Amino acid sequence: MGARSGLVITVALHSSALGPALGGCRMWSYPTWADGQADALRLSAAMTLKNAAAGLDAGGGKSVIALPMGEALDPDRRRAALLDLGDLVEALEGRYRTAEDVGTTEHDMLVVRERTEHVVGLPAESGGAGEPAGATALGVFSAIAPTLGEAFGSEQIEGRSFVISGLGQVGGRLARMLAGHGAELIVTDIDERKRQLADELGARWIAPEMALSTPADVLVPAGLGGILTDEAIDALPVRAVVGPANNPLADRSGAERLQERGIVYAPDFVVNAGGVIHLEGMAHGQEWPTIAERLTGIADTVRGVMASARERGTTPLAAAEALAAARIEAARGSRAATARTAVAV
Repeated sequence: MGARSGLVITVALHSSALGPALGGCRMWSYPTWADGQADALRLSAAMTLKNAAAGLDAGGGKSVIALPMGEALDPDRRRAALLDLGDLVEALEGRYRTAEDVGTTEHDMLVVRERTEHVVGLPAESGGAGEPAGATALGVFSAIAPTLGEAFGSEQIEGRSFVISGLGQVGGRLARMLAGHGAELIVTDIDERKRQLADELGARWIAPEMALSTPADVLVPAGLGGILTDEAIDALPVRAVVGPANNPLADRSGAERLQERGIVYAPDFVVNAGGVIHLEGMAHGQEWPTIAERLTGIADTVRGVMASARERGTTPLAAAEALAAARIEAARGSRAATARTAVAV
């Protein structure tokens, strides 16, 4: 429990096989603090897969500041919570680096930075990498064409219909990109003010509860995870699912269920890796053209995953997990070999 804020803060470290863990801080309301802890554990495992599949030398971790249901923090308590997070991250001595996530911003990371140097994604004007949502959106956009190719035999975006559920920092940017390439957009968000963007883009606005029942070519989950339950999948009126939301499947078995229905699922941790690619690239001094090339390269990763799934007779999720696991195992093998050499010397 944070000494200043009195809030339960969890940092979950899932793997360090590829390097220090990297994953953002989520500030969200949960029924109990244990639910927030469980979310941190799930998200940290997803970050291990994401960072490995993206080819980053980073392990998986996540932090969660659990808010009681219905409670909004005043500015002083929010600052206190972020300082508490900074102390916790600092106590891990570099084994975990945090960044913004749902419920936090790049400016929040400046507060965390007061207590630890192990934070990335600071505002550009403060010498940091800046808001990673644009990079995430570009990565997701790059993943859409190969997903369409798998579902329809053509990667053409123009004329295809997309339901975008969530018009936040990433979903809004992605909507603009798709609209610019001639897509037909059907959009929704729990924030009614986002309807202004729908009007600007000529998109059809629907109520949030209609997102999983509105017919379209593609569903783009761009909010919180866990929306694709068995019941939702059985009634889903689309041919493909690809989007930035973490853990959209309520259960891993949903991947098989989608495949049985002939719905192509592009694994979330492959599709939404643009943010960490951007943050890690900036942290290592890479220029934007190099980072942008890696972001658009997500398309090739998706193509490879789809091809592997076909060859193995498995789901794209299983193929993507195998890709990440192979890289992690290779790193462990290399580390073990180095240790053996050191002992021999």
